[in-house]
Amino acid sequence: MSKEYQASNINVLKGLEAVRKRPAMYIGDVGSRGLHHLVNEVVDNSIDEALGGYNDVVLVSINKDGSVTVEDRGRGIPVDIHPIEKVSALEVVMTVLHAGGKFDKDSYKVSGGLHGVGVSVVNALSEWMKVEVMRDGKKYFQEYRIGIPQADVKEIGTVSKKLTGTKVTFMPDGEIFNTTKFKFSTLAERMRELAYLNKNVSISVKDEIEGDNETYHFKGGIIEFVKYLDEKRTVFHKPVYIEGEKDNVPVEIAFEYSDAYSDNIFAYVNNINTHEGGTHLSGFKTALTRTFNTYAAKNNLIKGAKKITLTGDDFREGLTAVISVKVAEPQFEGQTKTKLGNSEVRSIVEMLVGEKLSEYLEENPAVGKKIIEKCARAAEAREAARKARDLVRRKNVLDSMRLPGKLADCSIADPEHTEIYIVEGDSAGGSAKQGRDRRFQAILPLKGKILNVEKAKLNKILENNEIKSMISAIGAGIGLEFDPEKARYGKIIIMTDADVDGSHIRTLILTFLYRYMKELVETGRIYIAQPPLYKIKKGKEETYAYDDSERDKILLRYKGNSSEVNIEGENNLPKGVSISRYKGLGEMNPEQLWDTTMNPETRTVLQVNVENAAAADKIFETLMGDDVEPRRAFIEKNAKYANVDI
Repeated sequence: MSKEYQASNINVLKGLEAVRKRPAMYIGDVGSRGLHHLVNEVVDNSIDEALGGYNDVVLVSINKDGSVTVEDRGRGIPVDIHPIEKVSALEVVMTVLHAGGKFDKDSYKVSGGLHGVGVSVVNALSEWMKVEVMRDGKKYFQEYRIGIPQADVKEIGTVSKKLTGTKVTFMPDGEIFNTTKFKFSTLAERMRELAYLNKNVSISVKDEIEGDNETYHFKGGIIEFVKYLDEKRTVFHKPVYIEGEKDNVPVEIAFEYSDAYSDNIFAYVNNINTHEGGTHLSGFKTALTRTFNTYAAKNNLIKGAKKITLTGDDFREGLTAVISVKVAEPQFEGQTKTKLGNSEVRSIVEMLVGEKLSEYLEENPAVGKKIIEKCARAAEAREAARKARDLVRRKNVLDSMRLPGKLADCSIADPEHTEIYIVEGDSAGGSAKQGRDRRFQAILPLKGKILNVEKAKLNKILENNEIKSMISAIGAGIGLEFDPEKARYGKIIIMTDADVDGSHIRTLILTFLYRYMKELVETGRIYIAQPPLYKIKKGKEETYAYDDSERDKILLRYKGNSSEVNIEGENNLPKGVSISRYKGLGEMNPEQLWDTTMNPETRTVLQVNVENAAAADKIFETLMGDDVEPRRAFIEKNAKYANVDI
């Protein structure tokens, strides 16, 4: 690898004009997710410098004016004149789509970023951006407005020759994004993940508005990542760590087994979380199953008259693993372009895992025996679950031809144009059935709280009537038989009361869907209905408010001035105005439920996304696991965000 990083290393693939016209094509969406993706694009450049061995510090800051700064101690973006573009290389990188050192193999061996759209897209979607570069003992500066340079790159001072790096500050454009407010927690989770995956880098993130501040530096890398993921679980051994390189593909893997009933495998390519897996994940799974089976047979660890055959699923129950590979030219495929397609990576991972894991098991026979015993118990539970499935199938409960009796199905059969509301309670279910559009909306009422699947084996889960109703209605199966393509509805909308019990039921349903139908979550097919919290009435006019802020704006409008509204008591309300607080869906009649919560033209639904799968896994384990203390700490920390009636 060449250590020289000059303007000639910057290759150009032109075309920035369309970014502002079609921003979602480049960053996914113009909501909160796309907003935070801007930061990730800038941070990726700093991490790419770290991957090359040129940077060990990244600083991320939400500034008081709402802008964000990302600073590193890398080589600094080149500022000399680009040989083809005839302007500073810094200006090329910041204003030309697909321009950067990552397209030059001599500058970066591997780099992050799925599409290489890079910092120029961030610049195009920002109201303004300011960039400072330190290199060769000098400091350089350039400012941009909606991607347009306001002046040439200029030298603004001198620094120590040892001090190099790039500092980017940008303000997202409010005319592009639905929100321009950055969340510290969202940024912090991604920075934590990057710090685990890049053990030589210290990443700090702070919020100058709220005062939050975190620094992440994990010398143990993904070993510490696995420990963090299993922090609330009972583990059976210390993490197994595998590291190696073949054909210029470095591979790092850490895993351990816990008392969990599901697997938690997180696979990364060049720091990108490949949600849909790919060849690196396939290679790991194949090697894991083959190596453990060989070891069990060689040491006669599966004994007894009822000798069982261990499958890949048995070896993955309770497994927490982090797989990180670095590929010079990754080929991504799949629905969200997060599935690795490089065929050579499978054999590389498979060979390294087989070789290193065999050595580990020979050196740690006690751990090997414990893991095989754990997997044998999983096989027994799998067999019990199979018998339970067969039993309920004979009773026609899971047979897609015999849908649950309380399901009110829709008339359209095409999943792309249908949706199912999973509703809390028979009363609300009755209103929803009467108020819905029967052509494309199905209603499934649930009675009470479903089983907490975080604490139960699959055979016990299949005995729960409400869960069986959901499985049957959705129609995609469960466990080994789950197939997202067979889902009968394009949208699955959870609709519960706006109170503590409703929140608990919603969390239980989400836990089940995340653990046993995760693909539906990952592909964005799960939604949460947003029923109104208030009905505000003046004369014959009725208005609905979905939160306290919206309620106060409506009341101010009725009051006719800009002073604060005090709603403590009816006497303080504007004259002739009454306000009702909805505590349950059943309080609304069918017409109101349709108008406020079910009509696609007027409703608000929240799409459930898994931006950070590791963080999602951690939250479900915290909220639904056996350990009480982490749950109490989570509630105490987040109670201020809850809308709860006492």
